Formats: sequence, C-alpha cells, structure tokens
Amino acid sequence: MTSDDPGTAVRRGRFSGGPAREFMSSLDADERIFAADLAVDRAHVVMLAEQGIVDDAIAGEILAALDDVEAAGHGALPDGEDVHEAIETAVIDRVGPDGGRMHTARSRNDEVATCIRYRLRGDVLDAVAATLTLREALLSVAGEHTGAVMPGYTHLQPAQPTTVAHYLLSYEGAIARDTERLLGAYERTNRSPLGAAAFAGTPFDIDRDRTAELLGFDGVVRNSMDASAGRDFLAETTAALATHATTLSGIAEDLIVYANKGFLELSDDYSSTSSIMPQKKNPDPVELVRATAGTATGELTGLLTTLKGLPRAYNLDLQEATPHAWTAVDSVSDATEVVAGAVATAEWDETTLADAAGDGFSTATRIADLLAMSGLPFRTAHEIVATAATSIADGDDPETAAAKVDDAAREVSGESLFEHVTRADVERALDPTASVASRDSVGGPAPEAVSDELATLDGRLDADQAGL
Repeated sequence: MTSDDPGTAVRRGRFSGGPAREFMSSLDADERIFAADLAVDRAHVVMLAEQGIVDDAIAGEILAALDDVEAAGHGALPDGEDVHEAIETAVIDRVGPDGGRMHTARSRNDEVATCIRYRLRGDVLDAVAATLTLREALLSVAGEHTGAVMPGYTHLQPAQPTTVAHYLLSYEGAIARDTERLLGAYERTNRSPLGAAAFAGTPFDIDRDRTAELLGFDGVVRNSMDASAGRDFLAETTAALATHATTLSGIAEDLIVYANKGFLELSDDYSSTSSIMPQKKNPDPVELVRATAGTATGELTGLLTTLKGLPRAYNLDLQEATPHAWTAVDSVSDATEVVAGAVATAEWDETTLADAAGDGFSTATRIADLLAMSGLPFRTAHEIVATAATSIADGDDPETAAAKVDDAAREVSGESLFEHVTRADVERALDPTASVASRDSVGGPAPEAVSDELATLDGRLDADQAGL
C-alpha cells in the first residue's frame, strides 16, 4: 500500500495491509448481517440527529448514502475487515469525511453485537415457526389415529401396547418444550447493546432507549461492558437448537425403524432410491435429520469452547463464535421442516400395527394390574405373569394364553388364577385393544384420554402461535 492510499475507514494506511488482514476479514461471512448493519446504522444516525450530536443535513446525506449502499448490495462493498467497516468506508466514499460522523458515540463492538441480535432474533422466530408446523402435523395425524393400536417399546423390545396417537403426542410434548426454550432465547436475544460503545459507554448524550425502539428491540442490555462482550444469548439459542435437534433425531430414528418394520410408509417426497438397486426406497432425508443432531451439538461445543475463558470485555475471538449459531439455526430449522412433512405425509399401516401390538406378551402388565386390583400383592402378580411369559407365544389365542397364565398362578401361589379373576376378564386383558382402553389415566393411551389431551394441546399450540 502506498503512503497516499487512505486504506479503509477504520484502519487507514497503517493497519490495512499485511498477511493478517485477510485472515482477520469476515466480510464474506458478514453478508448475512448486511441488512442488519444498515438498519443499525440508520437507527444510530437518526438518534444522533435527534440528540443534536450530528447536524440534520449531514444525517440526511448519510442516510441517503446508506440507501445507495443497500441498493448496490453486499457484493459492491469496498474491501474491509468486516461488513461494518466496509459500509462505513462506502458511506465516506459517497459523502466525504462527514460520512464518518455516523460512527460517533459508537464502536464496532456494540455495533456488531446489535447486528447479531437483530438478525438472530428473526432466525429464532423462523425456528419457532418450524416447530409449530411440526406440532400441528403431529396433532393432526394423532387425531386421525386415536384408536390405532400399535406396539410400544422399551429397549427396542415389545413392552406394552399403545396407539399411534399416543406415540405421536409424546413427541408433540417434547417439541412444545423446544418451542418454549426458543421463545425464551428470543426474549433474551431481543435486547439492544447499541450505545455501549467499546465497552465503557460514551460521553455523548445518546439515547439508547430510542435506538432500541427504532430497531424493534424490547429494551437494552444495561451494563455497557456486558452489552458489548456478552454472547450468552448465542449460547442459549444454540443450546436450545441442539436440544431440539436431539428430539428431531429421535423422531427420525423411529420413522426409519417403523418403516423397516412395515408399520408405516414414508412418502416418496421424503424418500429416495438406490443408484444400483431400483427396488429400494430409502429414508435418506430423514437419515439426514438424524445427523443434524450431531451438527447442532458440534456447533454448540465449538461456540462454548470459543467463549470459554475469554477475558472481559471484547476480543476478536467473538468473530468466530457467531457462525456456530448461524449454522445451527439454519440446519435445525431445515430439519424441522423435513420432519413435519414426513410426519404429515406418512401412511400408517393399522393392520400391521394391530397384528404386532401383542407381540412379546406385551399385555403382561395388564394381567399383573388385573391381579393386583383383585387383591394379590403386585409383586406376586408380577411373578405369576413373569412365569407365564416363558411359555406364551405370539401366536397364542386369548384362551390358550389365559390357560398358561393359570398354570403359572398354580405354580407360584398354589391356587388357580380364576379364584381371583374371571376367565373373561383375563382374556379381555390379553387383548391389546382392551388393554389400551383400560389405560385411561391422564396422558394415557386410551382413546378417551388421548381425545381430551388433543383438545388441551390444540389450545396450547394456538397460544404459542399467537405468541409467535
């Protein structure tokens, strides 16, 4: 760089060259906050004019120059260490030295923190909207399958019969909590750091509340050092996204396993085929959703590791922190939309599900409950049913299975099962549909209980949509 080269608005000739400049530059990555920076610049300039810190005429020239910069686009910006410096340089190129007055009472430290919050809050709301779409799909499909009996699993082994609706609502509850976490992160993101300057405030008579108002923030981050240096809002948002991605990964795994078992068929829109085996229908998009949990968790780890041990107040390490949040919010929001579509369009095979619902003597717990209700200690009932389980096969009809339970009762307690319960009650308890219907406690799988829960959850979804 020659001695008469003015360099950038910030560095000028002395610090604008050298091999480290390119290493330090975030200009390309900052395209994401280009519009945010223009909004922040405008709000700051308007406030400076209103406070009499910058002459109205000069403020008008700066605002007009910012319009020109916006129209030209990010790609037309001059070289700079970041988008903030490049925009300021572009304004000075248009206005002259007075263009530099736009940076009065401001540092890039509070400026960048404000831009990140300005853009991230919108991204978080997009992520929230995606969770609401998914919850709507879960509730809708659940409402269509309140009586569809299916096997429920623990440890991937047949455990107890349940219903498709009850299964889907288990995920709706988890996603609803993810919604809450994201909305909470939004609230703490939607605070303005602008006016904190480098970290120690400014002697100019600025109005921080006014810039927060102009930018649509709910208020300001009061302490100026915290305002410029704090990135916990990034960590909280990324943690909420990683938690949500983990929930999505669980849904994805279930859809993959259930498709493999023939319990459901994914839509062609959420499947693909093999490059060599034309008969294959692979759940590729859903598999990528499953992997998104790794992406989000990795971004959270990278972000927290970057923030760990940073001294107050501002350090350029923070430049490397923000992209972790961008990657997480983009990938997780996309994954949420894929899961919503996959759930909404999947076809559940109720016949296959019903046939499998009783596998592995899954109604055993219902028999034990029945015996306990008749007066036997539950542990004795449990032992009787456990003994019977070794002889009952998946193909046994209710009459045969009931006889085997009676044999077990005689072996364990020395008396017939039917001295405590009727044969009809036992045979009914062995039926998966009847077993499900008996589990009518709040939040249980019985169709009546699920119908009540659906009404409650519809109301909660409406409230969250209104909140969004």
